[in-house]
Amino acid sequence: MAHDNPLSSEALFEHVQDQPYWHVPRDIAPPDGHVPIPQWFKQDTPLWEMKSGNAMLDSMFKPLEFEFTKFMVIELVVAVLIAVFFIALATKIRFGGIPRGRFWNFLEVMLVFLRDQVARPCIGERDSDRFLPFLFTLFFFILGCNLMGMIPWVGSPTGALAVTGALALVTFCVTVGSGMKELGVAGFLKAQVPHMDLPGPLAVILLPAIWLIEVFGLIIKHAVLAIRLLANMFAGHVVLAVIVAFISATAGTIAFWGVMPASILGSVALSLLELFVAFLQAYVFVFLASLFIGAAVHPH
Repeated sequence: MAHDNPLSSEALFEHVQDQPYWHVPRDIAPPDGHVPIPQWFKQDTPLWEMKSGNAMLDSMFKPLEFEFTKFMVIELVVAVLIAVFFIALATKIRFGGIPRGRFWNFLEVMLVFLRDQVARPCIGERDSDRFLPFLFTLFFFILGCNLMGMIPWVGSPTGALAVTGALALVTFCVTVGSGMKELGVAGFLKAQVPHMDLPGPLAVILLPAIWLIEVFGLIIKHAVLAIRLLANMFAGHVVLAVIVAFISATAGTIAFWGVMPASILGSVALSLLELFVAFLQAYVFVFLASLFIGAAVHPH
């Protein structure tokens, strides 16, 4: 069977893609290492299913079903943790308390950094504060989901297109909505074309074409947000799974004693890189989102 080969695409993708179960070692949950997640609304027939024959593509586009998956559980846990920590921090500040301790100071430093180095330079002093709750939530939600992928047998929701696509769609709605609120619907649509002094006949031809290109570019820029985050998180976890799978692939052979320590050292080094990437990708996503919002609110 394909799953008997730890280096097969099916076995590797099973560790990093969304599933209605937790994938753990078989010693913990025999015989297949699957710990099912309770399903209360699962239907017998998927509403939509894609079968392209490409294992990687099919792993990204799962059947459309009403079922609870591990990524849903992780996202819920991350959302609850964000609410608990920052409600506690906000309560301390509101009643005049000073956040003390490394953890609380770390959260405060991250918030101040995002405000002073990301939101205000990109959106402007006047308008940045009203977008800070959205940007703060976006950053820490992405960061939390990324860091969950560092925990063995858990997984990173940002390695799924449905999650990164939803984040990009929300950012697109905030960008377009804020631009229309600031400039009006007609004003926002008109602002997509830069001011150019063109002769009448040439303007009739070029201006609609430029407008279509700019609107299409606005959509593409937000789609790239989803693809960039997905590619970095998904690829990193697949490479890590490959390195670890070499241990199982060489078990029982003389090569095991050389591969095993090399795989462990390689996985540790890659995990440290993934830890850096988790913070970096959350920052890049929020930074670009701030740029898009700033461009919509203050078109040039």
